[in-house]
Amino acid sequence: MKTLVPIVVATLALFATWVAWTQSLDPQELAAGAVLAVLVAILSGGMPFRAETLGILQPRRFLYALAYLPYLFKEIVKANLDVARRVVAPSLPIRPGIVRVRTRLRNPIGRLVLANSITLTPGTLTVDIRGNDLFIHWIDVRAKDVQAATEEIVAGFEKYLEVIFG
Repeated sequence: MKTLVPIVVATLALFATWVAWTQSLDPQELAAGAVLAVLVAILSGGMPFRAETLGILQPRRFLYALAYLPYLFKEIVKANLDVARRVVAPSLPIRPGIVRVRTRLRNPIGRLVLANSITLTPGTLTVDIRGNDLFIHWIDVRAKDVQAATEEIVAGFEKYLEVIFG
């Protein structure tokens, strides 16, 4: 019963989303949406609606999640401009390399979001995650020691993700 409720809620939410996106009440569309909603809800175990993942709905976490999106966008734009500048002016030095950074995030989903956020910013690519260490390919290595590289790459993202994911 404990796992059935999240699956049912996920099925209903997915089906409602399907109907809203397709904007169709055609029986074939509804049947396809219902089948897909049930399959995805079962395969995911109702993940978004399980007790341990509903913490994001706390007002403080939700507000931090809303604030994280503009921060991420700003970082992506800054990184794009930096990489574009290096393309336009090839005389600018690049020092590519893989650096190790350490995260304080304990939640595996939080670490995953951090790794993906880093990868979304041009010039950096998360290569591997081992426990609390992330290995990042960086287009211009400005810091080789773990603490300095962590401060340069990870700290801004973590300030939001620690609150969002605990």
